Amino acid sequence: MSTATDDPLPNLVTIVGRGVPSNYELTVDGELELVGADPLEEATVVTDHSAEGAVETGVMQFRFSGRTANVHVLDWNGVPASDSPNTPEVHIDYGVSDRSDRSYLR
Repeated sequence: MSTATDDPLPNLVTIVGRGVPSNYELTVDGELELVGADPLEEATVVTDHSAEGAVETGVMQFRFSGRTANVHVLDWNGVPASDSPNTPEVHIDYGVSDRSDRSYLR
């Protein structure tokens, strides 16, 4: 079983859509990968340290190392999270390294 000290990507960002088309940008100071989805199917751009895309319903998850540097979400009108009840919820969890099912890496 993996622990936070030996998992190369021990942290998790979860973006939860609220039924309204919304955009997100995420930047970390370590490595970053999309979990359980194909970036082409999700229209998500993922690089070593950042991701950007859109979400309406459902959940997008990213594993990362290091710390988050930036998370920016906007609703369909371009209104930021603090001013709109429709922007996605963002959850950041550090040290949640139980990734026993790594099938998404295949």
